[in-house]
Amino acid sequence: MLKQLHTKHQPVGQFEDTRFEKIHNVTYKSSLEASNFVALEIADLIKEKQRQNKNCVLGLATGSSPIKVYEELVRMHKEEGLCFENVITFNLDEYLPMDKSNIQSYFYFMHEHLFNHVNILPENINIPDGTISKEDIYQYCIDYEMKIKSVGGLDFQLLGIGRTGHIGFNEPGSHLNSGTRVITLNHITRIDAAPSFLGIENVPKKAITMGINTVKEAKRIVLLAWGENKKKIIKETIEGEISADVPATYLQEHTNTTFVMDEGASSELTRVKTPWLVKPCVWNDDLKLKAVTWLSKLLNKPILKLTDKEYNNNGMSELLTEEGTAYDLNIKMFNRIQNTITGWPGGKPFSDDSKRPERANPSKKRVIIFSPHPDDDVISMGGTFDRLIQQGHEVHVAYQTSGNIAVSDEEALKFAEISKIFNPESTKVNDIIEFIKNKHANDIIDSLDVRKLKGDIRKSESLGATRYLDLPDENVHFLNLPFYETGTIKKGGLTKDDITVMKSIIDKVQPHQIYAAGDLADPHGTHKVCLDALFAALEEMKNEKEYMKDCWVWLYRGAWHEWDSHEIEMAVPMSPDQVLRKRHAIFFHQSQKDGVMFQGDDSREFWVRAEDRNRLTAKKYNDLGLTDYAAIEAFKRYHF
Repeated sequence: MLKQLHTKHQPVGQFEDTRFEKIHNVTYKSSLEASNFVALEIADLIKEKQRQNKNCVLGLATGSSPIKVYEELVRMHKEEGLCFENVITFNLDEYLPMDKSNIQSYFYFMHEHLFNHVNILPENINIPDGTISKEDIYQYCIDYEMKIKSVGGLDFQLLGIGRTGHIGFNEPGSHLNSGTRVITLNHITRIDAAPSFLGIENVPKKAITMGINTVKEAKRIVLLAWGENKKKIIKETIEGEISADVPATYLQEHTNTTFVMDEGASSELTRVKTPWLVKPCVWNDDLKLKAVTWLSKLLNKPILKLTDKEYNNNGMSELLTEEGTAYDLNIKMFNRIQNTITGWPGGKPFSDDSKRPERANPSKKRVIIFSPHPDDDVISMGGTFDRLIQQGHEVHVAYQTSGNIAVSDEEALKFAEISKIFNPESTKVNDIIEFIKNKHANDIIDSLDVRKLKGDIRKSESLGATRYLDLPDENVHFLNLPFYETGTIKKGGLTKDDITVMKSIIDKVQPHQIYAAGDLADPHGTHKVCLDALFAALEEMKNEKEYMKDCWVWLYRGAWHEWDSHEIEMAVPMSPDQVLRKRHAIFFHQSQKDGVMFQGDDSREFWVRAEDRNRLTAKKYNDLGLTDYAAIEAFKRYHF
């Protein structure tokens, strides 16, 4: 089990004080590393059962969280001979109604990611049937329960967790003793599923799910949680009280459960966020800054007004002992934050840069802004983008994907019909119009021509925005990384071809600065793959190319999140006029306004989100006691 395996491969924070925590948990630096160890535990269980000449009964989950676990199990089967002939599986849930052939079905998901690639016996696969009639569903659920019991119960149950705290589809309000049943999905759950279904209106409102009691009867439970969007519900589940409002908290009563997380998902746990409240700390400068900004926010006081008593009352007496007085510590941390602020993101020429975030020289830098989608550049760092151009740097923007999947059929049809006005005899245009008008099911993959049109729409919008910011067209690059071009929501994995494309543009520009999206809220999303592609390229090039020694990498965040105050290493203020200029650049991405497909549970348009976030970042700086700016864009340096 993981508890034993981890003594050999120690995860982050394994032996830290966990007095606030009510569920055993471990944290890894990445979801990939964590997934491999979970897969190893499952493989060892399968082998042990084989030695005992017994079946291995697995409860399996779907969604983005277990994908890498399944990939590793498939690898073990193909490369190491892991046999699945003794494996019996029961899946947690399925949408209702849902046909097995639908690409959104969990039947399709499991076969796509696992069953089609291993030697499991078809008769040993059990997935709730989303086509069961209303009249038969009650007995079907009873039979599903009885079948689990007939094979001796679940030896191992793999779980994910939803933002509502659901496990399986046991939504808030689910009872401790609940069994397999039909349940109405929470609105937040349906919102989270909406991107895969191309809109919440296509997400089923009901599902079949194993119950809480069914899950708890498993001999071993491992729950996976990746990314910062899970951090709040993870803290509530691990440290909160048992409550039907957060069904995952019922797992506190299971004696053999482990939560396996990456650093983003565990970042709100008390021992991670405020370790000084849990145990003695080794106070390096980064932890000091984190503690001071936390205390300032907690007490709603500027840093320079914090007192010795307030530090002592909030678990930081050891820090004061080390620093001397609150006065000395406050000034030191205030100056550190103040030094992150610069109106010169490319460095201020011919100036002392010892207390500035960027180098003064070379005074004119070559810059690449990597944008995962064709609007992340202006949404996330449009003010800085504009400032770099106006200050005379050679700026390039590289759009890593076409973004075609985010263009609605209605938007594409509008452009196709305009094209037909000018070229009424075009067979290609007529085929596009016909395809879109007859596209009625959400599981139809767009034709190549439709995908090309949607990509061209995003491309033309990007050029409109970059021209508005006075960037020459020859400095705009559309990379179309291969992993993205599947025609479906589900993207491919990172490949050597993607890395080669990234290396090529870096080698062409030979940049002094790179800006990239560091938004890891969804560790299996496009942003994460695009960032991994950059990191892989940098790793290969750092010793190959001499110019890489002079290249600095700055990470910005996406539309949903911002760096915490203590993480920010460069803060670029914007005037009210610059905020408006950024807004106008975003407006060029018209296909992503109003009815944008991937809005999530935030109804604000992207430009509103961006402005609100930049204002909030400026307010956070002001609350810490620094200058009151209209807006701030924030960056964190990545050292490769």
